[in-house]
Amino acid sequence: MAKVRQQSQLKRNRRGFGQRNGGDRVSSNGRDRGSTFVSDIADLSSKNLSGADLRSAMLQSTNLAGATFNTANLSQANLANANLQGAEFIDANLTEANLSGANLTQANCIGADLKRVNLQSANLTETNLIGTELYKANLRNADLSDADLARADLSHAILLGADLGHANLNRANLYQAELTETHLYQANLHRANLSQTHLGNAYLFRADLSEANLTGIDARWVNLRKANLTGANLTRANLRGANLSGACLKFANLTEANLRGADLSHADLTGATLANTNLDDANLNGTKLPDTARSLISSPTPSKNC
Repeated sequence: MAKVRQQSQLKRNRRGFGQRNGGDRVSSNGRDRGSTFVSDIADLSSKNLSGADLRSAMLQSTNLAGATFNTANLSQANLANANLQGAEFIDANLTEANLSGANLTQANCIGADLKRVNLQSANLTETNLIGTELYKANLRNADLSDADLARADLSHAILLGADLGHANLNRANLYQAELTETHLYQANLHRANLSQTHLGNAYLFRADLSEANLTGIDARWVNLRKANLTGANLTRANLRGANLSGACLKFANLTEANLRGADLSHADLTGATLANTNLDDANLNGTKLPDTARSLISSPTPSKNC
């Protein structure tokens, strides 16, 4: 009997998840509260739920490994601590969903809408997030190591303490994102937009920030040791006390940047623009500085390779 009830419930779920009485979505006590109660089915692994209406569904701690949610509507759903390893969310709607503590390892979220989603402490290792909408998403302490976030919109997102080691953020939009104490070891941020982001105490050792937009960033005490900042725009950036030792800043724009007390030892600033740049108390031991004439050239011709 239990098996029959479970199969019957699953059929109803796949038609509209908990619909009855003319399509009203019901809560756990049977009264319409605008949410779908499905947590009585603990294992939905490998199920095809493409296109399903799962708005406000209660799926916390559910096993959904390998499940397919392509084009599904999961807005405001509760997926906290759910197992979503290898799940597919292509073009799915997850706006304002709760995925805190969820396991999304190797999940496919290409084109998904994750605006204002809660992914705090979630595991997104090797997750495909190409072109996803993560505007104002909460990714505090999330593990995004080796994740692919190329062209993703992370504007105003909270990534405080998150791990983005080896992540691909090529051309991603991180405008005014919170990246304080974020781990970005060897991350790819080529041509990314980081204007007005907070990067205080962030770790970007050997990160690729070539041609990135870093205008107006607050990056005090950031670790950019041996980072590639070739052609980056650092106009009015606050890099006070930053570690830029061995970094490549060829042809970077440091106009009105604050590098007071920064460590630029053995950094390469060939062709960089240093107009009104504050270098007070900076460590320039072994630094390759631009000559006055070259710093004023708008279109330098020497090699850009470090």
